[in-house]
Amino acid sequence: MGSGGAAPSENAVRALQSFTVRPRLPRSLAPLEELSRNLRWSWDRSTRDLFRSIDPEAWERSGNDPVALLGTVGRRRLEALAADEDFLGAMIAVHADLRQHLEGDLWFQSTGHRLGCVAYFSPEFGISEALPQYSGGLGVLAGDHLKAASGLGVPVVAVGLLYREGYFRQGLAADGWQEERYVTLDPEAMALTLCEGVRVEVEQADRPLAAQVWKAAVGRIPLYLLDTDLEENDPGGRSVTDRLYGGDIEHRLRQEIL
Repeated sequence: MGSGGAAPSENAVRALQSFTVRPRLPRSLAPLEELSRNLRWSWDRSTRDLFRSIDPEAWERSGNDPVALLGTVGRRRLEALAADEDFLGAMIAVHADLRQHLEGDLWFQSTGHRLGCVAYFSPEFGISEALPQYSGGLGVLAGDHLKAASGLGVPVVAVGLLYREGYFRQGLAADGWQEERYVTLDPEAMALTLCEGVRVEVEQADRPLAAQVWKAAVGRIPLYLLDTDLEENDPGGRSVTDRLYGGDIEHRLRQEIL
């Protein structure tokens, strides 16, 4: 993981965009879809163990990402799991635990507080490496706040930016010089859902800037991420949410304003 404040070098290598294929799950395995797309798995051991049991080697290759894992599992393996009573029993139990977490009363509900909602804004949220929208301590702290709020039932709504290139990965070139590699992220291949029809618009430098909104489920906590990579924006506007802590001072200010 690279430092969020470092500027890309002239030799930076930009990776091509990648896509993840999601298989059509057998009906009996339908709960895996919700389990994979709620980031509670990132701190719930039983959910991670369930996905690991699908294919331990593929789980490691996916970077412990359930969405990526399900995109690599073959039809034959899915059909075998659909007929595996032990796996189905474990899946049903884990899914029931998730639903209880999402719908049941937790600590906050027992306090009698009438607080409606707390808005939590941060430039980065460190939930999991499967959602690479953080660089260091601030992101990890913000992510832990959301996980704790979910565990306690505190009504928090989080808002941040969706960085299409995230942070860079560092490596050494053949000549020994450091090089940075940016991977263009595909939101459709992550645990994100596009909020259809939702737009945020602000004025920047006498020009309108539009952003669409993606939603991540962090247990009970909705995390909304603003994304300006839209055809209706000019090239400068589309790049506002390109990289975490990327660009010059003006670029950073445009991110803060959004």
